Amino acid sequence: MRRSAFDKLISWTGLALAALLVVAGGLATWASSFIGDQVESQLVSQKIVMPEGEALKSLSDKDREALEPFAGSKLDSGDEARAFADNYILAHMNASSGNRTYEEVSGEFMALSDEEKASEAGQQVAALRQSLFMGNTLRGMLLNAYAFGTMGTIAGLAAIASFVGAALLAVLALLGLRHASTKEAELATI
Repeated sequence: MRRSAFDKLISWTGLALAALLVVAGGLATWASSFIGDQVESQLVSQKIVMPEGEALKSLSDKDREALEPFAGSKLDSGDEARAFADNYILAHMNASSGNRTYEEVSGEFMALSDEEKASEAGQQVAALRQSLFMGNTLRGMLLNAYAFGTMGTIAGLAAIASFVGAALLAVLALLGLRHASTKEAELATI
């Protein structure tokens, strides 16, 4: 195989790969946009406003610092969803339960006799159990929004990498085709 034919083969393969990367970049762009829109619309529909002022004062320094950048804004992004779930809801769940999990409190409630469950103390354990269940449910939904938001961000970065790779391959392929035609012209004059 002559050098110019090999250059053409590699160059056309590079152009085909560049086209494939453009398609992949387009799909990743669409995925990023779709995910971002879905996460935002689902979170906005919940009408959650991030805590501010007095609501932040009872939290630990770590929790307060995580929430302060979003204070008073509508919860509409994956990062806000994570901060709210991990630094507000979980902080309140831990404070009300003495750092016990839903599973632990539920186990305590289930171990009570029917008479103990009906007592005031048993009703308090039942209420805490219900509160922790609801908190875990909301946290799970918010953390799913965070996960999907992160996937959307990754898809956006993959789109950029695909487009950059496509441009690089296209330039290299065009240089390869130019090199092949230059070599053919040199061989023709010999």
